[in-house]
Parts: sequence; C-alpha cells; structure tokens
Amino acid sequence: MTALNIALVGNPNCGKTALFNRLTGSRQKVANYAGVTVERKEGRFTDAQGRVVRVLDLPGTYSLAATSPDEAITRDVCLGRMRGETTPDLLLCVADATNLRLHLRFVLEVRQLGLPMVLALNCADLAEKRGIRIDVRKLEAALGLPVVQTIAVQSGGTQALVQRLSAALPAVPKALAEGSDLHAVVNSILDEAVTMPRRTAAIDDQLDRVLLHPVAGLAILAAVMFLIFQAVFSWAEPMMGGIESLVALMGEGVTAALPAGLLQSLLVDGILAGVGGVIVFLPQILILFLFILALEESGYLPRAAFLLDRFMVGAGLTGRSFIPLLSSFACAIPGIMATRTIQDPRDRIATILVAPLMTCSARLPIYALLIGAFIPAQTVWGVFNLQGLVLFSLYVFGIVSALAVAYAMKWWRKDKTEHTLLLELPSYRLPNARDLALGLWERAAIFIKRVGGIILSLTIILWALSSFPAPPPDAIGPAIDYSLAGRIGHWMEPLFAPIGFNWQICIALIPGLAAREVAVSALATVYALSAASDELASDLLSPIIAAQWGLPTALSLLAWYVFAPQCLSTLATIRRETSWRITLIATGYLFGLAYAASFITYRIAVALA
Repeated sequence: MTALNIALVGNPNCGKTALFNRLTGSRQKVANYAGVTVERKEGRFTDAQGRVVRVLDLPGTYSLAATSPDEAITRDVCLGRMRGETTPDLLLCVADATNLRLHLRFVLEVRQLGLPMVLALNCADLAEKRGIRIDVRKLEAALGLPVVQTIAVQSGGTQALVQRLSAALPAVPKALAEGSDLHAVVNSILDEAVTMPRRTAAIDDQLDRVLLHPVAGLAILAAVMFLIFQAVFSWAEPMMGGIESLVALMGEGVTAALPAGLLQSLLVDGILAGVGGVIVFLPQILILFLFILALEESGYLPRAAFLLDRFMVGAGLTGRSFIPLLSSFACAIPGIMATRTIQDPRDRIATILVAPLMTCSARLPIYALLIGAFIPAQTVWGVFNLQGLVLFSLYVFGIVSALAVAYAMKWWRKDKTEHTLLLELPSYRLPNARDLALGLWERAAIFIKRVGGIILSLTIILWALSSFPAPPPDAIGPAIDYSLAGRIGHWMEPLFAPIGFNWQICIALIPGLAAREVAVSALATVYALSAASDELASDLLSPIIAAQWGLPTALSLLAWYVFAPQCLSTLATIRRETSWRITLIATGYLFGLAYAASFITYRIAVALA
C-alpha cells in the first residue's frame, strides 16, 4: 500500500507541533512562541486502513512570501522545490480556533497552491470556553475544503482528524479569492460562519495590563529570572547530594573489589571521577529546563520579548532576538538556528555572534563547581541563597556582555536604521504536564547520552594521556607530571600563567572545546591522578580545588567561561548558518574577550587579596 505524504503547515502559535506529537508520538519540543520549529520534522503513523502516513512538521510561518530562512523551508516543501522532497500528497493546515481572524488569511494563501488540503481547527476547547461558535459546515462551504476540529493537547483530541485522513484524498480546491483582498475575504467568511463575542480573552487582557506594564512588567520578568537561578541551587541540592553519595559508594566498591593497578585506576580515577563529576549536575540542568519549558508553553516569552524590545534596539538588536538568545541559555546551537525567524540579515548576524555569550547549560557544571568550592552556602538577608545570587550575577553578566558586544557591532557598522517589532501575542495557557515531562525526559536523555558518549570517551582518552608514559623509577612527585597530558599542560602553562591558570586547568581547556561539561570531568581525572595520597584521590573535586587554588584563579576561570567560545559544535553551526568569515570573527573575538576578561579579573583579585 502506497504511503501518504502529509505536510503540516500553519502560523506560529497554532499548536501545530503539539498536533504533530499527538499524531506521530514523536517526542519533539513543544513551545508556545514563534520560531521554535526552525527545521522540518518528520514522523509516521499508521491509519485505520493500515496505510503508513508520513508527516512533515514544517516551520510556522505567516505567509508563503518568504522573508526569513525558516519561511523559505515551508514554501519550498509546499511547492515541491526542496531538494530530496516530493510535492506533498496532502497539506494539513492548522489554525488556532481562537484566532481565526489572523490564521484564516494564511489558510487562504495555502489554498491557492491548488493541492489537496484539510483544515484542522485546533484549540477547539479554548474557543468554546471563550464563547466562540464555529459553524463547521458553513466554514467548509466557504473555503471549499474539509474542516476538522482538534484538541492537540488532549488524549483523543485528534481522533476525528485521523478518521478524516484515513478516507480518500479530498478533491483539489477550486479557485477562490483570486485577485481579491485576502483580509476582506477573511472578514466575509467570519461574518458567515463564526460568532465571536470578543477578539481576545478577558483573562489575557487582565494579565497583559500587569505583565506588559513598562515598570511592573519588567520587575516581574526580573523576579522570574531571579527565582529560576535561586531554584537551580536551592532545589537541586538534596538530589545532587544523593548522586554524589552514590558515585562515592561505587568508587569505594570498585576499590575494594579490584587490586591496585591500571584497571582500578581507569574505573576509579578515570570513569567514575570524570563521569561522576559531571552527572552530579543533572538535577540543576533539569530544574533550569523545567522553568524554560514552562515559560515557553505559557505564552509568556513573546511578551518578555516585547518588554525588552526597546532595550535591545538600543543595543543593535530587536525583540525578535530575545527568543533565540533565551534558547541559547539551554544550548547555543538551537538558539543560533532559531535566528532564522529574524528577517533582517544584519540583525540575524548580530544575534548569531552574541548567542554564544548566553550562559548555556553546559557552563552550569563549571559554574556550580567553582561556586560550590569558593562561595559559602549561606543565606543572605534571611531569604536568598548566596550561591544562587552569584550564579544569577554570572547570567546577568553574560546578558550585559552580549548587549555590549551588539552595541559595539552597531557602532562599528554605523547602523542608525529603525527596526519595527511585530509579534503575535498568543493566549495564555497552563503548561501541559505531558509536554513538560516529555521535554525534561528529552533533556535528561540528551545529557546522559553526552555523558555516556563524548564525555566518557574523552575522559578515557584523557586518563590514558595522563597515565602514559609511566614515570621513571627515580621519579619525584605525581606520575601525571611525566605523562603526555602533564607535558602538554606544562607547555601551555606559560601562556595562561598571566591569567592565573595552572597546568591542570590548561589540560582541562582542551577537551572542554568538544563539550563544556568535559572540563569538569577532565579536572576530576587530572586531580585524581595527581593526588599525593589515596585519601585525596577519593575526595570530591570541590574541596580539592578549594584547597589548591586561590580565589583569584577561580574568579579568572569563571570570567574565562563567560566569554570563551562554546563547543566546536556551536562554531560548526555558525559556519553552517553563515560563512567562514563570520565563524572566524566569532572565534577570534570570543577568545580575545575571554583572555582579556580573565586577565583583568585575576589582576584585580590579586591586588585586592
């Protein structure tokens, strides 16, 4: 039986990706803001006739007249221009039933392509609660195509759609609206088929009066961000303690079970010290993602972009840059890809260049390690966690640095043009527990996969470099000093000595280019192998570096990771999205800022010590 190829299209914020997840079971990120799906996604399901249905989830777009790279993807697939893709057998156009005045214009535009088409009216339950009455038969007659109501976030909410897709393909729609004003046609259809008591929900208006207030709104946004970083330390501490105890217990078990030698050293000093030093930060990363996913699904993020637009315009960006930059707090790679929604090429390049300055989740293990080692776990003003305050300040420092760099780029190119921000503000929604759980599961799986893949591999390689060649019989001092890694670290030390880095840190910087988290596992491995006694080797990393480093070195390393280029995958993404010239500029200025910031930080800290 021939497979059916369906292309899923629609405006941003229509619930298209949620519908895709419900149809295919695909565990893909669902977010309530424009631009989250920056590339097409594919899924499959089997209909009632046993036919395989292939579904492409295309980027959300307001028009087929593409003005940004993500809109071009949707246009090219629908028109059969995408290399490696055939023209879809059916277009499944998704529209938000609570916002048909905006979404029906795109439906009419897609209809003019002349392909078999079905319209899914999503969020049908929300429309009913708001008193919006849709006469589906009249709407079908006016549009000349099948219309099905769906509730993508509800189990069974797509059953009617699946039944319709199992039937024969609908006829190609006849020409409608050719040469007419689409807005006028939409108004005519709404007058005939839809009863709408008001354009926006009353609760949305009430919340927006507070959350979009120029003073109260900014204060609430600052409070939300502050709460997030307090929670990262305060809520995660019990879970982190449990993981630390488990890793220590496993190390003791291996030590007791195996005789001293290379195998014991590999398992205890290499794998457990390295991987265990990173996996302990999983609770903090998941708490951070829990807040980000909840804010995405609630509809709050576009409003935050609106609030921050005037500040970002002054720095040479726009409010549209906010969502890609916020995505970069999780990882710069999807953040850079999300810049495809930015229409102005100069704004897009500027956003890509400053995205690596956002404090990604891979930096969190490094920050948490240094903060835990050098900042006391005490309460400030009877309410706030001091370690959480320091973490919050590091995130703020990254944001301020990004704005400063963007302003410098705007001044350099002498850009005085005005950029208007046009954003759709979706209705507020309670985050769906299923989607939050799936999102957190995805993030945990990605993190554990990195730990079990690249981090484990690099840890074993670093252990080998740190263990061989063996020291001579008359050696004095730790064996690692005579290894390849020790020699490389001592060779690099003069270059980094002015910013306070010792040779152990120099070693950790190299594998840290592959993945930031590896820097922590590298330090754990190096210090375990360079320990002067078995007792020191079995201790956790934080007390070791607290005893051997000075505060100026720790502050210098923190400053380094605020600016230093992220992993090589980030640079590869910049190259794929731009050019070699932009990639080299990004690499050069980030390394230069990192060294300069570390040098200034270290020298000031030494002078004040």
